[in-house]
Amino acid sequence: MTISMYQASVPVLTHSLKALAGVLAKGAASAEARKIDPTVFLTDRLAPDMFALTRQVQIATDMSKGGVARLAGVEIPKFDDNEASFADLQARIEKTIAFLGSVTAAQVDGTEDKDITISVAKQDMHFKGQAYLLHWVLPNVFFHITTAYNILRHNGVDVGKRDFLGSF
Repeated sequence: MTISMYQASVPVLTHSLKALAGVLAKGAASAEARKIDPTVFLTDRLAPDMFALTRQVQIATDMSKGGVARLAGVEIPKFDDNEASFADLQARIEKTIAFLGSVTAAQVDGTEDKDITISVAKQDMHFKGQAYLLHWVLPNVFFHITTAYNILRHNGVDVGKRDFLGSF
């Protein structure tokens, strides 16, 4: 049995973003219960040269919507990067999941050999569709979701592996 490009992208990304939403909800609840200004969590980073929590979520959602849009050949939804609260980040995730849900299997399946070019740090990177999904999009999304999780965990939020993996 083979797995389609759609199966490897939209459901996987949607599931991961829902898990991220759950982790963020626990972060917001922890800040409130512990009487910590939520901005402390939102602006925290694991190392001086890493992005803060808010940016980790922005990148995870950008990678998800951009990856699927490029595969499907549709316009990438543009979001302002102006989130300043946990509620704002949740809304961004919801918008991303709604976009992913609007893309059909027919739009994504069969894109394994589609030529995809992206610009990273003013340098073009060229991929075939399957390599783009498996070696660029998914690892980047997982990296940024993991980093967001780790920032909250580092700050004492009661999250564990089950929260990261999400519900099945």
